[in-house]
Amino acid sequence: MELSLRGAKMGGLSGIRSIMEDIALASADPSDGRGGRDGRGGRQWLNLSPGNPAAIPEVTETWRRLQQEAMDHGFAESSGRYGPSRGTDGLVDAIVRYFNSRYGWAIGPENVLVGAGCQMLAFMATTVFTGPYGDGHRRLVLPSVPDYTGYQGLSLDQGGIVGVDPGIELEEGRYFRYAFDLEAVRRQDSMGMMLLSSPGNPTGRSIGARDLAGLIAIAEERDVPLVLDHAYGEPFPGVAQTSVDPPLHPRVINLFTLSKAGLPGERLGFAVGPPDAIDAMLSFTANSHLHAPQLIQATAALALNGGHLDTLTSEVIRPYYRRRRQVAEKLLHEILPESVDWRLHSTEGGMFAWLWIDHDWFDDLAVYEALKRRRVFIVPGRHFFVRPFDSPFLARHATRCIRLSLSPDESVIAEGIGRLAEALEEIRDAH
Repeated sequence: MELSLRGAKMGGLSGIRSIMEDIALASADPSDGRGGRDGRGGRQWLNLSPGNPAAIPEVTETWRRLQQEAMDHGFAESSGRYGPSRGTDGLVDAIVRYFNSRYGWAIGPENVLVGAGCQMLAFMATTVFTGPYGDGHRRLVLPSVPDYTGYQGLSLDQGGIVGVDPGIELEEGRYFRYAFDLEAVRRQDSMGMMLLSSPGNPTGRSIGARDLAGLIAIAEERDVPLVLDHAYGEPFPGVAQTSVDPPLHPRVINLFTLSKAGLPGERLGFAVGPPDAIDAMLSFTANSHLHAPQLIQATAALALNGGHLDTLTSEVIRPYYRRRRQVAEKLLHEILPESVDWRLHSTEGGMFAWLWIDHDWFDDLAVYEALKRRRVFIVPGRHFFVRPFDSPFLARHATRCIRLSLSPDESVIAEGIGRLAEALEEIRDAH
């Protein structure tokens, strides 16, 4: 059957998804021992690519206990009947109380929409606010790339997404940071919506107060929403440090999720924003999939009302990833060759290490293949940029970056960085 133009767009295999397929095929090869050592005594597969959060025992046990409590006290009501598209009354009320208490807001149920994770909520917002209009076509603007690769699949239309080139600030030692170019954002035409993860995937960068105020001002000037994805930030899971609280503003839609707080498989998130924007997304929900799963909503309400999310964030999740980051930075400095000009995007905590290797001989896909030969998986950097080869700057920079996950065990991270050092020396010496 022939696909429509939108069907071809949404039915295609994205760059990052092709990498995930390659990882699944390679690691399932029987000759590789299905992730173990092969019959020739070869190395073990090490996966430094995943976006899954670490399976922290204290987090897993807390969610298991709360899920059991939800099942014991409301299974029939949660799973045995349809519910409201906005979200269950119990969870919506818990969200309202939590955010009003924590941030001094004055929101009500009309400001809240529960959905199947941040990515689905972002897709709904993109569909509602971008695409064909009576006066032309409006696009989704990512105010600074690199950003989450999943955003590139949000638009139903070819060319419906544009990413704005960042500035680069070199910091002391082997660190760097991307900077927002607000004037470049302001110059974008046909803008329908802006979308940003903060703290960001893959860099861990958190937007500061000045840049946030600048983006909000642009949203007001252009009469478009600014969607902020807090999947890694405040108030939970607190994986990476943030410098500003989520803003309550008539032009801002805030997205929150439980995925990185230990429930990635349940696909539960929620949006908090102005009632008119929330109402449009609410109708999208009702017209497409009715509502998010309800049993996990009951579990989430228990977690919010009982303070369990705050406890997990402050006492378990944030310290866990801060420690992983410290270990990874130490290993990178100790193991990577001194002669290689590598830099790490600076942040505190975070699920990933974003490396920039600034040499003409370096190519992200080449190092991906070299590491695969050494039974290590990473993610090439180019996939976090929107059409990088359209920009002279990004065509050079995007292919010199890679992402390493900090979720695996410390021993896996250490061995993986060691094999990365081998691959870098091999590629350098070949040139």
